[in-house]
Amino acid sequence: MSEYQYYEFQALDRPLSDEEQEQLRAISSRARITATSFTNTYNWGDLSGNPRRMVERCFDAHLYVTNWGTHRLMFRLPKQTLALPTVKPYCLDHHIEAWTTRTHLLLEMTSEDESGDWVEGADDSLAALIGVRDELATGDLRPLYLAWLSALAARELEDDDEEEYQTCPEPPVPAGLADLTAPQRALADFLRVDADLLAAAAQASPAAPNESARPTKKELAPLIAALPQQEKDGLLLRLVLGPELRLRTDLLHRLRGTTAPATAPGRRSAAHILDAAHTLSTERRQRAEHERATARAQCLTALASEAESAWQRIEAHISTKKTSAYDQAVTLLAELRDAYAHTGRDADFRSRLIRLREDYRRRPGLIHRLDHHGLR
Repeated sequence: MSEYQYYEFQALDRPLSDEEQEQLRAISSRARITATSFTNTYNWGDLSGNPRRMVERCFDAHLYVTNWGTHRLMFRLPKQTLALPTVKPYCLDHHIEAWTTRTHLLLEMTSEDESGDWVEGADDSLAALIGVRDELATGDLRPLYLAWLSALAARELEDDDEEEYQTCPEPPVPAGLADLTAPQRALADFLRVDADLLAAAAQASPAAPNESARPTKKELAPLIAALPQQEKDGLLLRLVLGPELRLRTDLLHRLRGTTAPATAPGRRSAAHILDAAHTLSTERRQRAEHERATARAQCLTALASEAESAWQRIEAHISTKKTSAYDQAVTLLAELRDAYAHTGRDADFRSRLIRLREDYRRRPGLIHRLDHHGLR
């Protein structure tokens, strides 16, 4: 398999200037560059620019995917929408990093899994993940907690120091971890968040408040009328100076007084959460094994009740003298053996098998298959 790297950058709050697009063209002559995006795929070589610097200067979102298991997502948000002290408790090793420029906060989330399967031609894009940025900007910290869980699992694979996990504190726990939004579910998949680890974390997360999805004119009209004149002027100015993609979101939150899911102080250690996830995983496997065993027992009971019909099908397969039919006969015989054993009739099966082997002792292909499957 050849090398594969996919880079995608999106400008959301403002379009790129002609000068910025020319600067980006100097980084890559093959990239697809528009007023709001930069995308390129590499099967050899690499991007000559620094993705962090590109996001700091021009872009609000960046996705990077490779066929050796790297998934990276980066967002740039105005400082006033997400403060560095809010993000820092969720930063863990090199998997989650945050820093600031004069005007923005930068957040980078990385998942590495060299053993994971990579699907060539997969639809790798920012489309499903871009909504996470708006959620972070409106105070929803669930994406940060998901990234922390991803980093925690990665650290467990890299380091077995149990004492470190005992002293590693849980960051603030957002409400609604058991009821993720569509972008958050996509983020959990992208960062390879273990389902049992998420379920264990969600045990300490209260339910998120319910909010109607689409406001009505009747609801919004009096809210708009009640806005101070100076604030209305400011909103109109932002609209005229647009495009500003966040304007509608900001205004709706201002009008309706809605807030992002609240957070509660993290009270558990990383070790506690990992242990709880392990318990959930063990219980889930045991349930699955029990369900498989129950289903298997039902199948064997049903087969045992129709044993004579099964013997007739076996004889019919053998009578064709075809190798494929021999295989079918032996497979059914092995199932029938288990069915007789399940119902406590091993001796009956043994007696019928001896007669069958005697009847077809001159069929070496069949006898070889019976011996190979332990049907002696």
